[in-house]
Amino acid sequence: MQRVVFAAMQYQCWPKRPAGTKCRVLERNIVDLLETPLEEAVAYRGKFLTLRRDAVRLPDGQRTEREFLLHPGAVAVLALTEDRQLVMERQYRYPAGQEFIEIPAGKIDPNEAPAVTGERELFEETGYQAARWTFLGTAHPCIGYSNEVIHYYLAEELTQSERQLDEGEFLEVLALPLAEVQAMTLDGRITDSKTIVGLHWLAAYLSGSLKGELLLPAA
Repeated sequence: MQRVVFAAMQYQCWPKRPAGTKCRVLERNIVDLLETPLEEAVAYRGKFLTLRRDAVRLPDGQRTEREFLLHPGAVAVLALTEDRQLVMERQYRYPAGQEFIEIPAGKIDPNEAPAVTGERELFEETGYQAARWTFLGTAHPCIGYSNEVIHYYLAEELTQSERQLDEGEFLEVLALPLAEVQAMTLDGRITDSKTIVGLHWLAAYLSGSLKGELLLPAA
C-alpha cells in the first residue's frame, strides 16, 4: 500500500484582511499520520458486521485503542430512465428510527464483483435491469468508525419486470424526476448520505465534468 506524507503548514489570517494580501505562514513541517496496529481483537462478530477493538501506536509513539466495524462493502445504483426519472426507494431504517428516500443499494456478497452486486441489487429490489452500466466512483461513508466502501454505478436503458425482494425486506419503489430528487436533498426530504453523494457524481457525469467508466456487457 502506498503511503502519503503531507507537508502541513500553519497559517495566521485576519478576518478582515485587505484584498490581495496573503495569510502568513507560521510553521511548516512534515506530518506522518500513520497509526500502527499493535494488537487486533474481535469484540463482537455478528451475521453482517464485525466489531474490532485494536491497540495502535499513534504518530507520537503513544498507545491507544481503536474500535471500528468491519464491513463487506456495498454498491449504490443510480438508475436513470430515458425521461430522466430516477428509480428511488422508500424504506424504514431501524437504527435511525425513520423512513428514508434513497437510491437502491446493497452489500457485496463474498467473492462477488461490485458490478455484479449492482445488477443483482437493482433487479432484486426494484425489478429493473439495465443494458448500460457506468462506474462513477467510490466513497468511504463512515471513516471514523468503519472501513465500509461504497461503489457507485449509473444504470441506463432500463427494462422492468417483477422484483425479487429478500425475506424480511420491505420497501416501496418510486420513479421521481431527477430535478425533484435533487431538490429533495436541499429541503431535507432526502438526508441519506450515500444518495446525496451519488447525486453529486451523477450531476458531474451528466454535465461532462466526470468521465465515468463504461462497463462492457458480460460475455
